[in-house]
Amino acid sequence: MHRAYDDVLGGTRSSRDLRSVVSASWGRSLRARVDPEGSAPPLVYDPDELREVRSGHPLAAVVPTLRRVLDAAVDASAQLLIVTDADGRILWREGAAPVRGAADRVLLTEGTQWREDTIGTNAMGTALATGRPVQIYAAEHLVRAYHTWTCAACPITDPDTGRLLGTVDVSGQQDSVHPAMVQLVSAASELAEKELRLRMMAADQRLRERRLPELRRLGGQPGALLSGSGRVVATHRRDDCPVALPDRVDTTGDGRVDLGGGVHGTLEPLTEGWLLRLPRPRARSSSNPSKSGRRPVSQAAAAPPSPRTLALRLLGPNAPAVRLGGRCVPVSLRHAEILALLALHPEGRTAEQLALGLYGEDGNPTTVRVEVHRLRAQLGQRVLLPRPYRLAAVPDCDLLWVRDRLAAGDVRAALAAYRGELLGRSEAPGVRTVRDEVAATLRTSVLELGDSELLWQLACRDLGREDAQVLEALVASLPRTSPRRASALERLRALLASDG
Repeated sequence: MHRAYDDVLGGTRSSRDLRSVVSASWGRSLRARVDPEGSAPPLVYDPDELREVRSGHPLAAVVPTLRRVLDAAVDASAQLLIVTDADGRILWREGAAPVRGAADRVLLTEGTQWREDTIGTNAMGTALATGRPVQIYAAEHLVRAYHTWTCAACPITDPDTGRLLGTVDVSGQQDSVHPAMVQLVSAASELAEKELRLRMMAADQRLRERRLPELRRLGGQPGALLSGSGRVVATHRRDDCPVALPDRVDTTGDGRVDLGGGVHGTLEPLTEGWLLRLPRPRARSSSNPSKSGRRPVSQAAAAPPSPRTLALRLLGPNAPAVRLGGRCVPVSLRHAEILALLALHPEGRTAEQLALGLYGEDGNPTTVRVEVHRLRAQLGQRVLLPRPYRLAAVPDCDLLWVRDRLAAGDVRAALAAYRGELLGRSEAPGVRTVRDEVAATLRTSVLELGDSELLWQLACRDLGREDAQVLEALVASLPRTSPRRASALERLRALLASDG
């Protein structure tokens, strides 16, 4: 291989003597002006940026699966497990200390970019360029610095959108290579895609369970529930739509969707996706008036108008935010507390129950009725209903989303959505109880999982920043050479010293 490398680049041998996948990759790399003798991968993300990117990347959900499938093989052969994004940037890298040290010396590190046009032929970049699994041996790398390395990589595709999400790769010194490694990374990729599909199906089902009542309240108006990517997951009166509804809708515009034929729908954002409203069907004309002499009334005209979408943002250090049909509604802390209690109790609350939740045993129902009357004047009587007081539709509420994710066991999604405690300035007994319950459940769930990435995220938030148990669990979950472990250990020692 090394002789062939020197001969091809020296012009004394044809690149056709290489494997076709390697020859084509060398051609792309050289046209991109990659220097075989001196190129190095660019560092795209520093550690702080990398943490943020990883926490929001779709592949974060399947890294534990990839780790379970590949860790034994990686440890046995002193190789690295690497996961990149669709642009070839290394987001995760795991392996034994000796091979990590060797990788550091050639910049095979987290945050660097391994596309073919930046670092030449390599398994990750070539898998991204071809969309196929590939193994690159030793001198098949275009850049000479990697001739002692061999790597196998396979793309991972989003089952929802069909877009490329990144690659899973196993890399190591050439004396640790095994020809079956490309089959192993392909199997790991397939399992990751299956898990993503199951998660997608579960999210679709949750969307239907939570939002079908809102869809049905459209009455005679056609509509659909869409996933976050615009995929149609449920429809209402689809046959009445004036044009054929596609399987996926473009949600990137300004809220108005062109469905063709001069027909437009409107999008309303939900926490989990979108509500698409379609034009009402035109009333059918009739030349025969009814016996009463009155013109027929269409179903669309007879259907009661539906309540507008109510969005509540109650978590985190910022002031509570309320939006109604896309319009911002300023609310006081007391009104935010009322909305939180009503969101938590869709069956409704009496004035006495609200008084207990807001003020405790000394609460006055008359005071509550006055506050609710003012709030109804802001939101509208069709949004906040009386006898008992209740919201006309399940709100798009971040608090409910976090509780639902915790109940479903999706701790990663719950932690990502948890921006901070519920209405932190509130002293209402009912709010304090739920605030403590959600925080304690989230903390306990992360600790029980013991996942180092989730523990790190928790330790970087107010909920776990000065929590000795969280820091101890984080230290125990990380390898001794991890910079995160050193940081967590230093914070733990400072915390224990201040308590001593």
